[in-house]
Amino acid sequence: MTTQMHLAAQYLAAAGISFIEKKQDDSHTNLGFSIESESLFTRPLNADGVILSLSYALFTLEWIGNNATKRLQLDGTSHAQVMQWINSMVIDSGFEKAYSYDLHYELPYQITDDYVFKLQDASRLKKLIEYRKLAQLAIQEFLKTNRFDSEIRIWPHHFDTGAFTTVDTSSGVSIGLGLAIPDSMCKDYYFYISGYRGHDGLDTNTFKSLIKGKWYNDGFKGAVLPISGINKTDAVTFFNEALIAYTN
Repeated sequence: MTTQMHLAAQYLAAAGISFIEKKQDDSHTNLGFSIESESLFTRPLNADGVILSLSYALFTLEWIGNNATKRLQLDGTSHAQVMQWINSMVIDSGFEKAYSYDLHYELPYQITDDYVFKLQDASRLKKLIEYRKLAQLAIQEFLKTNRFDSEIRIWPHHFDTGAFTTVDTSSGVSIGLGLAIPDSMCKDYYFYISGYRGHDGLDTNTFKSLIKGKWYNDGFKGAVLPISGINKTDAVTFFNEALIAYTN
């Protein structure tokens, strides 16, 4: 289900690429997450505030605007049919530009016109909702407690929930933190935090061991905490403990 939601999220990213002014940091492509509606959503795509949303709860794409919501059920729907539906929504909403599924980054899997979305495991999808909610709430609390200012966004390329903020303006130290999907570093969803000075990752070799989580310094320089068995308090504690290491 992670793969299917990652692929489905690309329709939202492509909408950002198609209709939103390009930003150097690629933030026109990133997505918000609503705890209330259990869905991902784009930034406004036009002056009327139209957005394209992906519901985890319903496994649907949602075109929201003009005081109406139109839904497309993904289960049993092909990529070609999704494209046809989005294009019809764009035309019906009077967009001047056309929708283009033209990503400027590579995904670890391909999608073709005959690819069909399948709701293979509803219980797993429910678990993925819990993960996104936990990440959103834990990052919110960490930022608020430490008086840091950052958006919390889902980046469609790596599909992580992430935030980025300056920690110390005098030293130029900043941190990136969030929740990543399983990859070569961890087979589970995992929380991460890493420190930077400019574009360079900060060395973690001299940092003390964490109560929960583990420091990495080869390739990825930062700390990782697998999500299994972790609650919000654990996640916030992990972020705060790592922050102390970066600021001492």
